[in-house]
Amino acid sequence: MAKTKKKDIYKNLTQLGGKTALPESPEKAVIERVPNPQIGVNYNVRFAAPEFTSICPITGQPDFAHLVIDYVPGKWLVESKSLKLFLGSFRNHGAFHEDCTVSIARRLAREIKPQWLRIGGYWYPRGGIPIDVFYQTGKPPQDVWIPDQGVAPYRGRG
Repeated sequence: MAKTKKKDIYKNLTQLGGKTALPESPEKAVIERVPNPQIGVNYNVRFAAPEFTSICPITGQPDFAHLVIDYVPGKWLVESKSLKLFLGSFRNHGAFHEDCTVSIARRLAREIKPQWLRIGGYWYPRGGIPIDVFYQTGKPPQDVWIPDQGVAPYRGRG
C-alpha cells in the first residue's frame, strides 16, 4: 500500500491528536473507526480496561470492573482513543453490570462490524458478590489464535 493511501485511512478521525472532552453518556459517545489495513488476514485484537467504572442505577454508588474486549476485524478497526472515551462515558451512567457489559459489546459490533467479538466483564464485588458477565457475537474464525482472557476469578482475601 502506498504511503499516501495509508495516511488516507486516518483522515476522518476527529478525536485523535487533540483535546477531546469525555462524552456525557454512552449514547453521545462517538466511536470512530478506520479501514483495516490487513483486510483478508484473520487476527485478534484485544483491549483491556482494568479500571472501568459506572454507577449503580439504584444507589448511585460507583461500580468497578476489569473489561477485556477481543475482536477479529472485518473491514474496520476501532480507533483506541474513541474507545477509551466511549468506555469513560459510563462513569456517570447508571446501569447494572450485565447491561453495561452487553451494551458495550453490541455497540462495538454495530459500529465496526467485526467478524467476531467477545467481552468479559469482571466486576468487583458489591454486597460481597462479584459478578462476571460474558458476551460474544458467535463462533470465532477457526484460524485465529484467541488466548484466554487471563483474568483470574475473584478470590477476595484468600
